[in-house]
Amino acid sequence: MFTGLVEAVGKVVSVVPGVGATRLAVEWKGAPGDLRPGESVGVDGACLTVATIAGERFEADAVAGTLERTTLGRLRAGDRVHLERALRLGDRIGGHLVLGHVDGVIRVVRVSRRGADRRLGLGLPPELARYVAPQGSVAIAGVSLTVAAVGRGSFEVALVPETVARTTLGDLRAGAAVNVEVDVVARYLERLAAPAEAGSRGPGRVR
Repeated sequence: MFTGLVEAVGKVVSVVPGVGATRLAVEWKGAPGDLRPGESVGVDGACLTVATIAGERFEADAVAGTLERTTLGRLRAGDRVHLERALRLGDRIGGHLVLGHVDGVIRVVRVSRRGADRRLGLGLPPELARYVAPQGSVAIAGVSLTVAAVGRGSFEVALVPETVARTTLGDLRAGAAVNVEVDVVARYLERLAAPAEAGSRGPGRVR
C-alpha cells in the first residue's frame, strides 16, 4: 500500500523481456540504504516486487498481466518513472491510500496553464466514471491528486508547483498515456451499497 506521494523520479536502465515476465532495471539516485529484495515499490503507480539491488539500481519483474494493464509494457531505457516505497505501519498518509493496483491506462486530452495554475484533462472510461468525483482522490502515474472537475468522458486535475517540480506530470502533453488508479474507498462503498446477491445472508451469527 502506498500514499501517492512520489519519493523520487528514477530512470529505466534496461527492459529485458523474458518468459512470462519482463525484467525492469531502474536507477534510483539516492536510493534508501535499507531497500531490500522482496520489498514493494510503486513504479509509475504499479506495485512491483524488488528482485535484486546493486547500489542505486534495483530490478523488478513485471508479469504479462501487469504489462498489458499498465504503461510498464511501453517503457524503454532512458524513460523516467515515479518511485515510492510501500507504507510502513505508523507512517503518515499525506496523499490517500493507493494500492498500486492500476485500473487501466488513460490518455491526456488537454493541458492548460494560467499562471501557477496548471491542469490536466484526462479521458475517463465509462467503467471508471462512477468512481471519480469532484474533490475526490485519484492516482495518476502513482501520484495522489485531487479531482478538480468531472465532465462527460473526461475529468480534470490541478497540479500545484510542488507536484510539477517533484514529478514528471508537468512534462505531459495531449495524447500521453498514464496509469490510473481510482480511490479504493469509492470501490468499497460501491460494494457495500450494492444489493446483496440472491441467497446471500451476509455475515450471520455463529451458532
